[in-house]
Amino acid sequence: MTREPRPHYLTGSAGQVRIWRCGEGPDVAVLHGLTLGAEPTAARIAAALPGWRITVLELPGIGGSAGLATEDLAAASVSLDEALDACVPSGAPIIACDLAGAIAVRLCQRPTFLVGAGAARAWARRGYRPPPLAPRQDGTHLTGLWAYLRDTHLFEPDEPSQPSRNGEPLPTPEELDATVTAAAVNPVAFERLWLACLSAMSENPLNGAQIKSVAALKDLDLALREFARPTDPRPLPVTLPTERGIWNQYVDTGRGRMHLRRAGGEGRPLLVIPTGGGSAAQFAPVVTGLAKGRQVFAVDYLGNSLSDKPDRSVTVGDLAEDMAALISALGFAQVDVWGSHTGALVGLELAVRHPNLVGRAVLEGPVFISPDFQEDVPKYYFPRIEPDKWGLHLPFVWNWRRDMFLYWPWYRVEHAAARQLGLPSAEQLNLYAVGILESGSTYDLAYRSAFAYDTRARMPLLRRPALVCAGPNDMLVSGLKDTKEINVPGIEVRETPTTVWWPDPEPKAAAETMAIYEEFLGRAM
Repeated sequence: MTREPRPHYLTGSAGQVRIWRCGEGPDVAVLHGLTLGAEPTAARIAAALPGWRITVLELPGIGGSAGLATEDLAAASVSLDEALDACVPSGAPIIACDLAGAIAVRLCQRPTFLVGAGAARAWARRGYRPPPLAPRQDGTHLTGLWAYLRDTHLFEPDEPSQPSRNGEPLPTPEELDATVTAAAVNPVAFERLWLACLSAMSENPLNGAQIKSVAALKDLDLALREFARPTDPRPLPVTLPTERGIWNQYVDTGRGRMHLRRAGGEGRPLLVIPTGGGSAAQFAPVVTGLAKGRQVFAVDYLGNSLSDKPDRSVTVGDLAEDMAALISALGFAQVDVWGSHTGALVGLELAVRHPNLVGRAVLEGPVFISPDFQEDVPKYYFPRIEPDKWGLHLPFVWNWRRDMFLYWPWYRVEHAAARQLGLPSAEQLNLYAVGILESGSTYDLAYRSAFAYDTRARMPLLRRPALVCAGPNDMLVSGLKDTKEINVPGIEVRETPTTVWWPDPEPKAAAETMAIYEEFLGRAM
């Protein structure tokens, strides 16, 4: 197995816990602390413990475990105990980091080693609490979160005016970015979990507990030698659906590991292909709205959000082949497709290249780009986004994504370019910003491909039933006129009452739009 941590979802009675696994050898489980996220913690402990198989459980309320948000540490421990039973042998040791020690003492009896106990106790003594992390319209909650978590590493735990001269290496911008991004999935839940752990640590819960303190990660190898055991060859359990709502799954394909958000049970499969850039999380209304009698799955493009980030150039044709590989990996002979903007082009290209894989296709807002706009795009449309040690990329991402709702294109901040969408809530803007942060420096690969695709040349090759549509305020609604001019048999063109996945659509218009999708997708082939 690679030393790079790989994520996987475990489904328990209360929801899903995401784990990160790497390495080979006897098993050790890890509860990452609240100052360093699950993924960078997995990489650090793997480096400190060569010859061990590392399984880091992402804490409830954070990252891929955000659906389990709770400030009740007893409830959190129940979910983590279920996950431990599912993925590591009984008796395998546990490593808990800093404030996670407050959760570790509540787990079923297992040998436990705590790294960073001194810092956790010092923070508890002085009541070191984060700033309010409820999303704000100006995005400063993200800046405050970054500064707060960075300071936990920079300063002495019991003397916040003095920089630390000892301890673990300070986090890189990339490690801190991964930590903040995971916490920002549900920043209020992160704040509550921190306060709950802080309160528990102030009661000194480690007294009398069967937990041994370890000074540093470098000391773990010696501390764990008595627990060396034969490797447990069992694979991780298959990710199962949750009883209700959207559930998450990673799928290995021949082109990379892809992240899905799924809903529904039995029935004809429907592939939801998102816009370029960011996460498919914003398409939850489509996933849940079309799940009755279907199994719906929305995909994060390779390079975007929670899917793999391969080093490659990307065309719409590449993305279509990724979708074909995904359909094959899921074992479907054929799927219907719902795609928006870039996703409409990918759905179109998939149907052209692999008509046997596609039944019906809803293509919302296909991209038709004028020559002058194609010249603008490389210069202005795709800013470079990389983690900054002071978190300066956070306000940039926030305001860039916010301006997309205000102007088209976003860089033309002038009255003539104003859109009439209305400003989303701070919580919704947080969802969009986190999707970009999860994608990182490869956020633009799928996005760029749409601007180089010749929609006018490819659409006449479509031989599958398709509905080309868009809401009246969609900046790509002009694509309906372009599609009518091409006049391809089997393609219906229709303006829908609204765009259902945009924040807060008018309920009646959203219901009417969903009914249009249902009617088209429900027709017999």
